[in-house]
Amino acid sequence: MSQDYKSAERSAPDAVLATIADYARDYRTPSELARETAFYCLMDTLGCGFQALHFPACTRLLGPVVPGASMPGGARVPGTRFELDPVAAAFNIGAMIRWLDFNDTWLAAEWGHPSDNLGGILALSDWLSRSALRAGREPLTGRSLLQAMIQAHEIQGVLALENSFNRVGLDHVLLVRVASTAVLAAMLGATRDQVINAVSNAWIDGGALRTYRHAPNTGSRKSWAAGDATSRALWHALMALRGEMGYPSALSARTWGFCDVLFKGKSISLPQPLGCYVMENVLFKISFPAEFHAQTAVEAAMTLHPEALSRLDQIERIVIETQEPGVRIIDKTGPLANPADRDHCIQYMVAVPLIFGRLTATDYDDAVARDPRIDALRARTQVVENPDFTRDYYDPARRYIGNAIQLFFRDGSSSRRVAVDYPIGHRLRRAEGLPLLQRKFEASVRGHFDSAASAQILQCFSDRAALEAMPVSDMMAALIHTGVAAA
Repeated sequence: MSQDYKSAERSAPDAVLATIADYARDYRTPSELARETAFYCLMDTLGCGFQALHFPACTRLLGPVVPGASMPGGARVPGTRFELDPVAAAFNIGAMIRWLDFNDTWLAAEWGHPSDNLGGILALSDWLSRSALRAGREPLTGRSLLQAMIQAHEIQGVLALENSFNRVGLDHVLLVRVASTAVLAAMLGATRDQVINAVSNAWIDGGALRTYRHAPNTGSRKSWAAGDATSRALWHALMALRGEMGYPSALSARTWGFCDVLFKGKSISLPQPLGCYVMENVLFKISFPAEFHAQTAVEAAMTLHPEALSRLDQIERIVIETQEPGVRIIDKTGPLANPADRDHCIQYMVAVPLIFGRLTATDYDDAVARDPRIDALRARTQVVENPDFTRDYYDPARRYIGNAIQLFFRDGSSSRRVAVDYPIGHRLRRAEGLPLLQRKFEASVRGHFDSAASAQILQCFSDRAALEAMPVSDMMAALIHTGVAAA
């Protein structure tokens, strides 16, 4: 921490700011595994966005900030016909890919969804590519897009390893803003000092409160908060390129810095060198659009569905064993007010597959939630922490997300206890998961585009080498859909 808070002498930049800036500007050697995983991450994240475009609650927020404020030649929003200034496009893309809680996840002391950064990265990549072509220069390629994704994942994920922002009431989208700011500034050609300036401003913004993720206030802001963060990041990056100053001790300044004001005086740590660890180990949501701490609980409930369905009215008690974060975040009783409330309630996410043998995005809507059997099962559900699940959750060699479910019936009998240590999207189930991830993407594309456009998009994503060589502007041109416009 700075020693004299009365002194006006500026210190050298905080080490965390400098390390992030150096990595954002200089790192260019990701592993083959990281590049391959980034390719699948791009595919999956876009597919999540296409699915969200079927939900009016999402699409009504898309488009320009004010009607008619489009920008021909600007950044395009996949799955729509919008061409917007890059900051607005970043919000649009970030909101749609996060809307259904179906994109990738990272779990540590802090959690979050590193692909949220794609909102800013994709918007800026398209705008820079189109601008380069107009000026007779080479556009950005898919390879540079994947490189930026790897770096944003790494900054967000390594910051999350030991720094728990949720413990002080701050939302994890703070890390989206920081990671996106660094990578976007570097993409714009910022100097080291300019990247540090931009990232310092991202930290000085503070953090959104987690109010909108927890009872009794859970609401739809949690679906667009990441879009807000990544668009704000692009704004900071552009401001730095215009010469806006930074704040070298934004984290460490006594009394007024981030750590003293918002982090209870603790320092922000980067516990390991920045490379490509996070992308290599990221978690995909493949089977269910559900908060990740419940993914294995839903899988266990699906296994128990046949037995539960034949004896629903005989269930006396349901016991869910979960990790400590699962208890803290998604153990929720009482009335659930909206879809955002329901997809952060582990009891709801278990009851639906027990009854219906499925959990889809539409199962959070009022039409399904009105089924009285859901709340009846919720009322009979007990959520408890399993210390073994908690230990394996925090173990860096495992990063498990375990849950177990057992049904107890009125006649004294019980189902078998079904435990799942890690979901199909975990790195240890990659071989099993990637074919399903591809099918998820194909279904998302075919569900939104006509047959000709679907074939073109699927062809773009059929060969990673070809996509890496493709101008980002060409890829984005294939993703346009003229049927989705502003409300």
